[in-house]
Amino acid sequence: MTPKPIQVCLQSRHIEARGGLEKWAQRIAEGFTKRGAHVHLLTSDARIKSPVHPLIHTHTLSTSRMFSHRRMKQFDRLCKKWQKTHSADIVFGIDRTSEQTHIRAGNGVHAAYLQRRRDHENYTPLKAALNPLNKVILEIEKKAFENPQLKVLFTNSYMVKNEVLKYYNISPDTIEVIHNGLEWKEMEGDFSTWVEKKPMVAKQLGLDPSHFHFLFVGNGYERKGLTLLLKAMRLLTQSDVHLSVVGKDRNIDSFIALAKDLGLSEKVSFFGASQNIRSFYQVADALAIPSIYDPFANVTVEALGMGLFIVSSKSNGGYEVLREENGCIIEDLKSLDAIHASLQTALMHPKTWVRSQTIRNGVKHLDLSNQLESLIDISLERA
Repeated sequence: MTPKPIQVCLQSRHIEARGGLEKWAQRIAEGFTKRGAHVHLLTSDARIKSPVHPLIHTHTLSTSRMFSHRRMKQFDRLCKKWQKTHSADIVFGIDRTSEQTHIRAGNGVHAAYLQRRRDHENYTPLKAALNPLNKVILEIEKKAFENPQLKVLFTNSYMVKNEVLKYYNISPDTIEVIHNGLEWKEMEGDFSTWVEKKPMVAKQLGLDPSHFHFLFVGNGYERKGLTLLLKAMRLLTQSDVHLSVVGKDRNIDSFIALAKDLGLSEKVSFFGASQNIRSFYQVADALAIPSIYDPFANVTVEALGMGLFIVSSKSNGGYEVLREENGCIIEDLKSLDAIHASLQTALMHPKTWVRSQTIRNGVKHLDLSNQLESLIDISLERA
């Protein structure tokens, strides 16, 4: 008799977006199908295109367009309603939902995020309480992490694992750490041609290829630490240093004004959102990630895969994959001198062909296929 295929209910509000969370939802769904599982993908994307795979069944749960906290609560409620009428061996949560057997906490721990904001901003408990979204996320987070039906909680860093244990009542044995992966093999073409392409790409971007190029990549500049980075950049005395800022922020004009006020107009370029990040990797020498809170910034491993030296805060879980030869860690994010010192360290590691190869080969084991396979293996073992 042919065994009945595993039924997986995968819960993720957004699938079509290009963020790390959405990509992981798609990859996990495809990973389960490779093991013969039937995947029921619950999403609130109204215009979702059904995945081109016979074992993936998409179910759109329509939510209100009003207020993000209401949409989040409604999606959680609709997921629980769907589960009551459908059986599944594995209920896998990717986003903010409260009842599942498996979770990948790619968003990190919201309680820890709020604490970081209090430490680095004037974000008092009163201000946090005035935003209803914080209350909803904290309520869902507590129910999800302390759910007695939870069999495994995946975190993408030990930093996040420790935060879960600090804020919630959960057994350490329930938590598995699997660092974010990168498309190591797929990046080989862009990496192998960076030396010859750098002058041309730099010219297209209006950059001087002879300068040392720092790169900042991220949406939401404040949380990613751009204000701190700009202030530390002002302390650099070298004239041939440049910073490229890539990513979205609704207050981008205020950051452009800050760079001007700091006298950095000639040393900082703002490019906004880009669909071709690898071109910036080809030009850059080092990636700066002075994040106030990042469970594990995907750009950490992506940049390493393109041979860049990394400057990271300890508030980015990605710092756990850094070694002396591929990066340095900002010891005190509240100290501009500490950030400046880390930038100075990076300046001593300009990107060369030999150095970039060493850095890239150091993250080969983090190829996304390996990380995803580990996650699927553990998930099926604990079904």
